[in-house]
Amino acid sequence: MQMIFAIAAGGALGAVSRHYLNNMISMGLASTFPWGILIINILGSLLMGCAISAFAHGWDISQQAKAFLIVGLFGAFTTFSTFSMDVVTLIERQAYLSAGYYIFLSVFVSVVALFAGMILVRQVMT
Repeated sequence: MQMIFAIAAGGALGAVSRHYLNNMISMGLASTFPWGILIINILGSLLMGCAISAFAHGWDISQQAKAFLIVGLFGAFTTFSTFSMDVVTLIERQAYLSAGYYIFLSVFVSVVALFAGMILVRQVMT
């Protein structure tokens, strides 16, 4: 149960942080390009990479603290960090074709699916 609470606390903090940071960046840049989320995705990936490397090089913290950071905080701050970790894992395993498929499916197909969902709901709602 402690693990669930750790993830939930990290998730709440990550989601709220994403919301406020996105608003601050978006208002500051006043652009129609989604700079806030792009920056958050890159920052979240950087932070997750730092944490994973720190764990691999001896930063010894509890499993609950790791879950708080990786699954909760960074996972809710940006799910892109988890995607990035999966791509790097595939590349490190020299599964280059799988990494390419994963990138394509995760990015392109997810965007197409979002459009499909929008069209579906528009059809039902009108």
